[in-house]
Amino acid sequence: MHLVGSFQLKIMNYLLTRQVFVVVSLISIFASKETGHAKQPNILIVIADDLNKDSVGIYGNKDVRTPNIDHLAGQGIRFNLAFTSTAMCAPTRQQMYTGLYPVRSGAYPNHSKVKPGTKSLVHYLKGLGYRVGLSGKRHFGPPKSFPFEQISNQVDEKAIREFVARDKSQPFCLLVTSNSPHVPWSSGDSSAYDPAKLSIPPYLVDTKEMRQSLTRYYAEITDLDREVGECMRILKDTGQEGNTAMIFTTEQGAQYPGCKWTCYENGLNVGFIMRWPKVVKGGAITNAMIHYVDVVPTLVEMAGGKPLEGLDGKSFLSVLQGKTNHHNTATYGVHTQMNAIASPPTGYAVRSIRVGNWKYIMNLNYKVPFSNALTNNDKENYWGSWLIEAKTNPKAAQLVKRYLNRQAEELYDLAKDPYELNNLAGHEEHRDLKQSLKLQLKKWMESQGDKGQATELAAKRSKKRK
Repeated sequence: MHLVGSFQLKIMNYLLTRQVFVVVSLISIFASKETGHAKQPNILIVIADDLNKDSVGIYGNKDVRTPNIDHLAGQGIRFNLAFTSTAMCAPTRQQMYTGLYPVRSGAYPNHSKVKPGTKSLVHYLKGLGYRVGLSGKRHFGPPKSFPFEQISNQVDEKAIREFVARDKSQPFCLLVTSNSPHVPWSSGDSSAYDPAKLSIPPYLVDTKEMRQSLTRYYAEITDLDREVGECMRILKDTGQEGNTAMIFTTEQGAQYPGCKWTCYENGLNVGFIMRWPKVVKGGAITNAMIHYVDVVPTLVEMAGGKPLEGLDGKSFLSVLQGKTNHHNTATYGVHTQMNAIASPPTGYAVRSIRVGNWKYIMNLNYKVPFSNALTNNDKENYWGSWLIEAKTNPKAAQLVKRYLNRQAEELYDLAKDPYELNNLAGHEEHRDLKQSLKLQLKKWMESQGDKGQATELAAKRSKKRK
């Protein structure tokens, strides 16, 4: 009787095991059909710190050397129209991690934090069975909203390798958040770049000091590229390359006038590259318009999760799969100068919208000169050379005025004027277009709870991230 009972128990355990195997197999098959991949992919995201899109080789810069980033793009897909909605570190990173625009999340001034109870990709991916880690810069808060496994406070090759190789049975998501090329541009070999041979883009004033600063900036970009190469090598060495979706993105514009701390394209239009073997076609280029708030929903869908409710972003998995070359129809910008270094007492609120090749900017505090850490320290950086050059050079004077003394409204035809140097807001023939973009922008602001100048002033009362 005991032998029969034991035999029956073995049969029951066998049948139960087979049922579990069948269920798991079916889930894997369905997940494969949905994502185009056999199982949940690992995810590795490298985030730069204050990097212009046009300062990367694959995005057209012929001076800077970024062989690893360029190689990654050759193996994956390159987005021409990827956007952050604010060109400052903390708001940018927190929108990417939460799927929420800055004003809605609460993290719209720099050095700010999201509202209590806000969830991030850590919660969503952990719920799908992932290990979620971070190596490098944080710049977010509160900790409960971003419970990453912090493996190192700086980009650390050993820590990254150990995290990637730790448990191959469990998928991982790892953010490698570099401090490069954030000022003071002290890493890398600046002697590798000859200042006299550099091409100066039209939005910068050509001075000796400007060229010298570019050598340091480019050197740090090349050092960042080395970090990207290390991550690529680690994935290959650990056998994880084939099942890892690797993303590189530039965060936002550099600390040059018209880039970071603005709503111009050099601040908001970011570089975004993704390699995902067997899913993404190598060397692909897309003009699909994506936002950083789209990253969380995309990663969740890639991991086999259900669509998330209450987020501003939406998944662009179909773009990655090559099924479409379209995503969003508009992109929005928010800048809050309040609480920033050397901000005017009233702050400097800026809002923007881009639809197609048309860009509309609304400067809510245009009557006061713009100021920040750069303009407040002109004797110790290249900005002072701009001011001197502007006394005798009309082009330099125009660029200085564009940065310090702005009009209430700005309108640009990006197809003809990609650097936003010719303001068409006062042209009668564009009045209807300008009004249409303005109404669309205000409607979006209302949806976000954004009251413009009142929201700017509210930032003064908010507590900084600790």
